[in-house]
Amino acid sequence: MYNKGEMVAAGHDLDPAVSSLIGDTPTEIDVARKNRVFCNRNLRMDSIEMIGFDMDYTLALYHQDRLEQLSIQLTLDKLVAKHGYPEAIKSLVYDPRWAIRGVMVDRQLGNVFKLDRHAHVGRCYHGMRELSHDERKGTYRKEKINLSSDRFEWIDTLFGLPEAVMYSTLVEWADRQGASCDYDKLFGDIRTAIDEAHRDDTLKSVIKADLAAFIVKDPLLGETLHKFRSSGKKLFLLTNSLYDYTDVVMKYLLDGERKAYPSWRNYFDIVIVGGAKPAFFNELRPFIQIDPATCKEVSPAAEVKHLSRDKVYQGGNVVAFEQMTGIKGEQVLYIGDHIYGDILRLRKAYMWRTAMVLQELEREISVGERLEAQIQDLELLDRRHRNLESEIDYQSLRLKKIQRLLDDSSCPAAIHTRLDEERKSARTNIEALRDRALLMDAEVDSLEARIDRAYNPHWGSCLREGNENSRFGEQVNDYADLYTSRVSNFSPYSPLRYFRAPRRAMPHEV
Repeated sequence: MYNKGEMVAAGHDLDPAVSSLIGDTPTEIDVARKNRVFCNRNLRMDSIEMIGFDMDYTLALYHQDRLEQLSIQLTLDKLVAKHGYPEAIKSLVYDPRWAIRGVMVDRQLGNVFKLDRHAHVGRCYHGMRELSHDERKGTYRKEKINLSSDRFEWIDTLFGLPEAVMYSTLVEWADRQGASCDYDKLFGDIRTAIDEAHRDDTLKSVIKADLAAFIVKDPLLGETLHKFRSSGKKLFLLTNSLYDYTDVVMKYLLDGERKAYPSWRNYFDIVIVGGAKPAFFNELRPFIQIDPATCKEVSPAAEVKHLSRDKVYQGGNVVAFEQMTGIKGEQVLYIGDHIYGDILRLRKAYMWRTAMVLQELEREISVGERLEAQIQDLELLDRRHRNLESEIDYQSLRLKKIQRLLDDSSCPAAIHTRLDEERKSARTNIEALRDRALLMDAEVDSLEARIDRAYNPHWGSCLREGNENSRFGEQVNDYADLYTSRVSNFSPYSPLRYFRAPRRAMPHEV
C-alpha cells in the first residue's frame, strides 16, 4: 500500500475527500517501536469489513498495580470472612509486581513456574523460594507435564495475576506455620474468593466509584475508532462484562471525545455484553435483547432475528452472529487481550482474523531498547560459547584417536613417544578450554540474570524464557495475527494497510 507521500511521489492526484481520510499516514519507521502494531501473519486491512473489540484490557486499559492491590484486598477480606482464614493473612506483604502473565500454578505441590515453548520448566518458585536446577529437574523432568490436567492453572490474563501473587505468598505463610498445607484447596479458595469479588460487584463498584484511579483514559481511542469507521468498516463491541459496568466504563472512555459521537454507542454498529467468551465461540447460546435503562431482558422476550445498531444484546454465539450480519470468516478482525478466551479458541474453530492487545508490551519494548547493548553482548557470548564447545568436542575426539594409536601394540617406539607428548598437550588444551568454558558459562549466566531482572526480578520477560519464546509468547506468535500494546496504536496506520509478517529463518538458515 502507498502512504500519502508515496502516492503523490508516484504521480497520483489525491481527491480531497480521500486525502482527508488518509491524512499524513506515517511509514513504519515514523512510529515509535513501543507504539507499533506487530504482524505474525499477513493481513490486508482493506479486506476487513468488520472489526470487533473486547472491553477490559483492550479498549479499557487498567492501572495494573492499583487494580491488583484492590483485588488482593477484597479477596483477603472474603477469605477471612467467608472461608475461615485467620486475620493474620491480611498483614502479609503481597507484592503486585511479583507475578507476570503466562506463569503456571501447580495446585498439587504449591509451586508457580514458567514454561518455554517446548513446555520445559525454566524457573519455578515454591512460595517465594526459587527451586534449584536439581529440584526442578527432579520434580518436572521425569514425565511429560499434562497442562490440561486440573492440577495446573495457567495465569493467562492480567486479571489473574493477583491469584498467583496471593497463592505464592500464602504458600510461604502456610509452610512457616509448620502444619501440612492442602495447596490445592488453598488455590481453590483464592479463586473462589476473587470470583465472588467480581461476581457480586464488590470489585467493580469500587472501580465505578473512581474510574480515573483505575482506568487509563487514552485520548487517541475515539480518533482511532472514528478512523476505522470513516474507512467504511463496521465496528462491534463483544465483552464478557455486563451492561451496567460496560456502560459506565465506555462513557468514561468515549463520551464527549468527538462531536459526531455524542454517546459511546454511536461508535459501534453492534453492542454485545455478557458474551461469556470463550462460550460465545464454542456454544450456541441465544442472543437476548436487554433494556439499557434496567439492564434486564426486554419484555416481552422475543427471538433475536437481526442485530440492530440502536439496541443492546447479551449472550449470543458466533454462528448466529455471522448469519445475521452476513459478514464472516476473514472479513472479521477481532481485537482482544485474552489469549484463550479471545484469541486461541476463536482461531482454532473459526476463520476470523485476530489482534491481541498486550498492555505489558510497552514496558517490554522499553526495557529491551534500554538493554540493547547488553542483549547484543549476550548473543555474542552465546555464539562464542557454542564455538568453544565445538573446539572442546574436536580436541576430545583428537585425544581419543591419539589414545587408540598409543594402545596399538604395533606402534613403533619413536612414534609412541611423539604421540605421548601430543596426548599430554591435548589434555592440557582441553583443560584450558574447559576452564574458559566455565568462566564463559558464569559470564553468560550473570549477564542473562541482569537482563532478566530488568524485565521482572523473578520471571524475566513474559514473552521469553531463556533462549526460547515462553509458552505464552509462543501462543501469541501462533494465534494472534497482529499484536500491539493498545488499540490506539492502529491510529497512525492506514485503515487499508497491508500488514506483512517478517520472514522467519529456521535454524538451518541462520
